[in-house]
Amino acid sequence: MARWCYRHRLVVLLMWVGALLGLGVTASAAGTDYANVFSLPDTDSKRAYDLMEKAFPARAGDTDTVVWKVDGGSVRDDAVRSRIQPALERISAMKGVGEVAGPYTGPRGAARISRDGRIAYAQITFTDRADAVPKDLVRHVVDTAQGAGRTGLEVELGGQAIQRVQEPPQGLAEMVGLIAAAVVLFLAFGSLFAMLLPIAVAVFGVGTGLFSVQLLSHTTDIPDLAPLLSSLIGLGVGIDYALFIVTRHRRGILRGADPEESAVTALNTSGRAVLFAGGTVCIALAGMLVTNLRFLDGVVIGTSLTVVLSVLAATTLLPALLGFLGPRVLSRRQRRRLAAEGPERDRASGAAARWSAQVQRRPRTIAALAVVVMAVLALPVLSLRLGAVDQGNDDPSTTTRKAYDLLAEGFGPGFNGPLQVVTADCDTTALVKGIQSAPGVAQAVALPPQNGVTVVQVVPTTSPQSKQTDDLIDTLRDEVIPGAGARAHVGGVTAVSKDFASVTGDRLPYFVATIIGLGFLLLLVAFRSLVVPLTAAVMNLIAAAASFGVLVAIFQWGWGLDLLGLGKEGPINAFLPVIMLSLLFGLSMDYQVFLVSRMHEEWVHTKDNARAVRVGLAETSRVINSAALIMVCVFMAFVLSGDNGAAMAGVGLAAAVALDAFILRTALVPAAMHLLGSSNWWLPAWLEKRLPHLAVEAQEEPAPAASSASGEGPATVVHGFVRTAEGEPVDGASVTLLTKGGRRLDRVTSLADGSYIVSVPGPGAYLLAATASAYGSRARHLEVGPGPLVYDVELVEGESDAVNQPSSARP
Repeated sequence: MARWCYRHRLVVLLMWVGALLGLGVTASAAGTDYANVFSLPDTDSKRAYDLMEKAFPARAGDTDTVVWKVDGGSVRDDAVRSRIQPALERISAMKGVGEVAGPYTGPRGAARISRDGRIAYAQITFTDRADAVPKDLVRHVVDTAQGAGRTGLEVELGGQAIQRVQEPPQGLAEMVGLIAAAVVLFLAFGSLFAMLLPIAVAVFGVGTGLFSVQLLSHTTDIPDLAPLLSSLIGLGVGIDYALFIVTRHRRGILRGADPEESAVTALNTSGRAVLFAGGTVCIALAGMLVTNLRFLDGVVIGTSLTVVLSVLAATTLLPALLGFLGPRVLSRRQRRRLAAEGPERDRASGAAARWSAQVQRRPRTIAALAVVVMAVLALPVLSLRLGAVDQGNDDPSTTTRKAYDLLAEGFGPGFNGPLQVVTADCDTTALVKGIQSAPGVAQAVALPPQNGVTVVQVVPTTSPQSKQTDDLIDTLRDEVIPGAGARAHVGGVTAVSKDFASVTGDRLPYFVATIIGLGFLLLLVAFRSLVVPLTAAVMNLIAAAASFGVLVAIFQWGWGLDLLGLGKEGPINAFLPVIMLSLLFGLSMDYQVFLVSRMHEEWVHTKDNARAVRVGLAETSRVINSAALIMVCVFMAFVLSGDNGAAMAGVGLAAAVALDAFILRTALVPAAMHLLGSSNWWLPAWLEKRLPHLAVEAQEEPAPAASSASGEGPATVVHGFVRTAEGEPVDGASVTLLTKGGRRLDRVTSLADGSYIVSVPGPGAYLLAATASAYGSRARHLEVGPGPLVYDVELVEGESDAVNQPSSARP
């Protein structure tokens, strides 16, 4: 497939451009139909909602609020009324506004004025839901209302529709994330063309994904948070997956490979790992379905579809783009050096190699430091409180936050989150008295019955996010309502949020067990080890605890909120643990796969665990850290999205990825693997026979050599002696012949005089590895011709090396 895409690159590019434009035009014509469906079966708030629907079946439009405050006098003064009332009348006459209920008209108008007479509000009911109200209409409402203000008269607006128009321009977060990713890619590659490749792949993957999600919103319930999360995760994985493949491709060209062969090899090796990694992300996302929360079904559909399309772009569009660039995927300096000096040596060097050696020398110290850091960061998670954010968490400069604070000042902190006690009983006298006498209740008023249903509006004395409000809901349900002998249910946004948090908390253990179990099975099959997947599961839990600790410290305790411009502290969104854990486990599995697959390849070559861990870390840590840095930039950019939930998810995922890549995969995982030794690769024999074989990375086969002119048959052997630096023979050394990609062809043990002989299937390039317990290990590339090859191996005590370029051999 990679070769076909490379050779038919123009066709592939036109297909992707056509798909992107076609989906974009269709989605723009169809519009959006996102729906936030919080279906919580078997909860008290759901039963209250069902009764409310029976009582008020026609209430479908979004209701927003205009709040005003005078510095002196009263809102009843003619000077104030003459400015506010005409503005409210102009708003009520706008097309798309159903009703405006103010304090100066109607039987309940006086209730909309605070006791001190300095604050009043009016309710604007639109004819559509908040996400369907035209933004031009909302801006007109805001401008009209705020135009009535003057010195000494403050006018602010609150509500979901109002919140939509104060958000930054759509796509700002994505654009900032792409720019930051481009900077990191340019620093990593040093080439403009190489930098643009992952960006292009991410744009096509995310673009087609978002347009598809927009179209799907017309056929199923997809929340408006889904496209934000889809673009967040799509940009991250799209850029990262392309980065892994492009890095492998560039490495192949630097070693002297033809660009087409290098691209095919990169896709057939790293491309397979990308497929595997993308599958693990989708499986982790699908784990959200275990919670049985309908709200998350649309999130699973949107994010999974975007990940699938990002993987498809990385494995089809990317080889086509590589075909257009050819050797220009390298920087000019690299191309000049390649032409002047020839292929580079295949050996890890620099800071990555030095760090890898440091981890091997001091695994206990590094592991202990990493555990201490993660434990300290995880401590705040002990005070984690799930709930829902509201406009009281917005930035203090926004009109929604100012309106929220004015209502709390004039009518009490509980006014922004009233409770509805809903009952079908006719007589509610005892119920209302019981509610009014309950501690924590500021006001309780029974509304006129509608369709046999009575709603008691309850205003708590505390804010919607306060723990005391949660306690009041429990008191009403467990004591007040049963004490009044009534059959009633407590509903309202605050009660729904509390029930959602409770249901999420109850189902979270099953969800975590599901995704960890599936990840364990995948890694078990991929690496044929019990310890590697067990280590990965433990590391995932550590990363989750530490990242949630960071979230609690920032969003719940308020540390650094002002610096980030994220408003006021409050509880952690109830849906966030499920979404974050899905994404975190999926992304951390990616890094685990790319890190351990290289270690596993080296272990298969040499059976030397210390060498396998050292070489694997040295050769993959740089690209993993670059990928993680890109992820952090993309996720942190969503602080600019204007959506508090997306900002919280972005900060949490940025912290999780940074901790996972820079501490766990770079320090704790390799240190633990050094300490565990060869136990890392232990698998019971009975299980080995029953497990299916899954190659995360296909082996690089040697290119078939042409037959010799003389017609001689294939080579028969490579033979020689294994000796020490002093020339002493090494008895019992393990000598292995492998393909360039690492598939074992033959293995023998040297004799007492150090001699060995391994069979060769035919002319070509091979890898010869030798190791002995009392000595280090050596691995060399050999070019085998049509006849036997003599090659002596020298082992030095306590010294090992990475795989080097071909050495001279005596034919």
